[in-house]
Amino acid sequence: MQMLLNNRYQVIRTLGSGGFGETFLAEDTQMPSSRRCVIKQLRPIQNNPQIYQLVQERFQREAAILEDLGGYTDQIPTLYAYFQSEGQFYLVQEWIEGDTLTAKLQKQGLFSESAVRQILVDLLPVLEYVHSKRIIHRDIKPDNIMLRHRDGKSVLIDFGAVRESMGTVMNSQGNPTSSIVIGTPGYMPSEQAAGRPVYSSDLYSLALTAIYLLTGKQPQQLESDSQTGEIVWRQYASQVSPTLAGVIDRAIAYHPRERFSTPTEMLSALHIVANPVPPTQPFLSPPLTVPVNQQLVTQSNNRHSILMGSLIAGGLIGASVIISQVLKPSPQPVVNQKVTPEVTETPVVSSSPVIQKNITFPVIQQTMLPSPTTNSYLWLSERAVIDADLDDKEGLELDIMRNSIYARHGRRFDTPGLQQYFNNQTWYNPVYSPQAFPFKLLSNLEQRNAEYISKFQDRHQRRHFPK
Repeated sequence: MQMLLNNRYQVIRTLGSGGFGETFLAEDTQMPSSRRCVIKQLRPIQNNPQIYQLVQERFQREAAILEDLGGYTDQIPTLYAYFQSEGQFYLVQEWIEGDTLTAKLQKQGLFSESAVRQILVDLLPVLEYVHSKRIIHRDIKPDNIMLRHRDGKSVLIDFGAVRESMGTVMNSQGNPTSSIVIGTPGYMPSEQAAGRPVYSSDLYSLALTAIYLLTGKQPQQLESDSQTGEIVWRQYASQVSPTLAGVIDRAIAYHPRERFSTPTEMLSALHIVANPVPPTQPFLSPPLTVPVNQQLVTQSNNRHSILMGSLIAGGLIGASVIISQVLKPSPQPVVNQKVTPEVTETPVVSSSPVIQKNITFPVIQQTMLPSPTTNSYLWLSERAVIDADLDDKEGLELDIMRNSIYARHGRRFDTPGLQQYFNNQTWYNPVYSPQAFPFKLLSNLEQRNAEYISKFQDRHQRRHFPK
């Protein structure tokens, strides 16, 4: 096909067509790389000057929104340009080399539970940002999610708002309104089909996409409970764990009030499925914390061993007798001291009211709990951080958490406190000066997490070290 759009974009082939126009793969002839791009051609459904002016205004507004969304994350295609020609509207967007989820399933068969969970974990933070901009995607389905070839990440494409602007008409009162409902039958919930989508409508569509990947069944092939209206799907996915199935069931509840209210809430539920013990918390959290000297550490460890053995061997009733003998009440209240930056606050039970200040805990840290970075923060390279991971943390831990992403790749630090902390970690291998550190070593997820934590710290004014 020999077609040059806007005297710049050489069309290679047609990717698709529909009621709103066509989509082309093209080359940008005014870029040295002749980079490939996707061009969406959109046309209003009514052809009159008054409607055209309204469509033009809405199109410009929606293009600005797409520019903002694509600039925030690489999981939404970047908007390169937009223009109008001969009464039609065009969007020029980044070409994502990859497969839609529909194409991927057709190639490889059903997705595993872990693969589906990863897609959800990839996309829910993106949806959280989209919703924070008061935008509802409205057409989430397997055809509108792509798995990018170069890194396997999920990319969300084809937002519905621009198409809705093309459906602008005048109603009987002479007011502009949309004449169309955006969405795909089966993947959109009842409130969206009625023209009243809410944020959880996107979660409903995403969960139905997950069901398709797990079962190979389109929504129209699934039955609904005649009493509740809920979709019946589990019998086609017996391999799926009850916990993940429960998350999906809640997301596809018939009534919006019964679904997850936000993507972050759904993401938190998925993390509970994957990590029954929260990754940023120690496995044991005894109730008291006091700094002690080396002698008390030894005594406390011995008593702690006796106590844990008793709990296992004798049950709670039998152990209560031993607890009363081993842990006698202190004659004075226990005082908690602030832990120095180099160590983790470590809980120890003491039968004596001895208090000492400014004591570090090398023995406890080595024998009872691993250091925070090795124990807790490896997950920052594996999943997206959310506010729930950060809410209970002070500035010092957030600084260490964020910088552990860089330290893992061998970066040194200008801040003495941070450098001293990481020098004490056995895994740390400093290679690069702060100025020479190659940020390309970080994965997209790691870059996103470091930026997310930094913004959280600024928003809540939680920084221990100077920025």
